Amino acid sequence: MDTVVDSKAVNDCLDKIRPYIQHDGGDIELLGVDEFNVVYVSFKGACQGCMMASEDFSGGIKELLLEEVPNIRDVVLVG
Repeated sequence: MDTVVDSKAVNDCLDKIRPYIQHDGGDIELLGVDEFNVVYVSFKGACQGCMMASEDFSGGIKELLLEEVPNIRDVVLVG
């Protein structure tokens, strides 16, 4: 069985990009990691409803998490 994904490792990775998101008035929150090692995140602030949020997520944030945090199977944007 795969090793369980460490929430701290996910948050540490998000902290690398969080300043860029916050610079534009938004933020990203880790909602949790399920038993299948799927990570759930949500945008906050200015990122909610932003037309570029989906593109930023799939083209950057999701890719970064999958590359840098071992054993993540998927990353899902909630909201």
